[in-house]
Amino acid sequence: MSSSVISPELRPLFEKVEDGVRISNEDALFLYNSQDLNGLGSIANILRERKNGNFATYINNRYINYSNLCILSCQFCAFGARKRDAHAFELSIPEIIQTVRDALPHGITEVHMVGGLHPTLKGDWYLELLSSLKSLNNSLHIKAFTAIEIRHLAERVFRLSIRETLELLREHGLGSITGGGAEIFDAEVRDQICRGKESAEEWLEVHKTWHQMGQRSTSTMLYGHIETHAQRVEHLHRLRTLQDETRGFTGFIPFAFVPETTALAHIRPASAIEELKNLAVARIYLDNFDHITAYWISLGLPLAQVSLNYGVDDLHGTIIEEKIFHMAGATTPQRQSAKALENAIREAGRIPVQRDSLYRHLTPSLESAVEPMLASVSRE
Repeated sequence: MSSSVISPELRPLFEKVEDGVRISNEDALFLYNSQDLNGLGSIANILRERKNGNFATYINNRYINYSNLCILSCQFCAFGARKRDAHAFELSIPEIIQTVRDALPHGITEVHMVGGLHPTLKGDWYLELLSSLKSLNNSLHIKAFTAIEIRHLAERVFRLSIRETLELLREHGLGSITGGGAEIFDAEVRDQICRGKESAEEWLEVHKTWHQMGQRSTSTMLYGHIETHAQRVEHLHRLRTLQDETRGFTGFIPFAFVPETTALAHIRPASAIEELKNLAVARIYLDNFDHITAYWISLGLPLAQVSLNYGVDDLHGTIIEEKIFHMAGATTPQRQSAKALENAIREAGRIPVQRDSLYRHLTPSLESAVEPMLASVSRE
């Protein structure tokens, strides 16, 4: 997108970002309220290109939800269950190991694993699971547990401090923690959609502690429910502030709320325009984040592809099997092939590159690197 599409109202912010000046909370709120979607994309792409050039990435990973048994009852969630519920499930360690073993021949580099706050699993179960996964392939990266799961393990299972719990999990193979559970940080919103879950401060504490240990994590936002634009900006502000301090976040992954089968089913889902706008504003505001990921499970691959022109530089991963959003009513596929993700990236005019869990580029194929250049030559 060219700067020529910028409307007069966005021109001052375009120039500010172009000059490398950090935007304020008031600026971010102004962007959320703007109707100039293409202008937002142009501004967001200044930072995308500055940080990542023309590359767009994906990861070959395998999602695993080890159990949905949970002691909480979040209003926005259709995933969590009590043991008596018809949709309750719990995988054994051998089942999980076999699932990952079956995925290894497909070239996965990461296992992404989260679950509910299980009422009875013991600490040894979690440690054995991590050790067993790591023993399958020592180079396999285990990205697991949300901040609330870590707090649950620390307070109810291991009876250790947050740092001691994280150190114990790392010793048994944990490579990074997930960004899930952030939802919206505003306390009033949390009281209405996830009462009893950890506070914003408690979520941030877990990630800050992990970062202080020299480790990395992702960050998220669940939007499109009852929050305001101002509350989204405050959420982004708290992430940017912690990133200034620790530099521990690898990327930001916003999710649009899927209401269909939840207690908040009356809420109208976010529109495609709102989803693209949210990604663009996040890219512009989070100037200390290197990567913005479009979660195609939430967006759908076609819109995720479009988002590559709105500040996004990553399409997440192959995933293979996703339960949380689909149990809430998502109708997107549960998996994407690496070829499909590469084709989507290439069609958007970007160079596809497989990445690892820390967003580091793995070797791109010759075809991936050469084809866009040949296309450019042919246009000239």
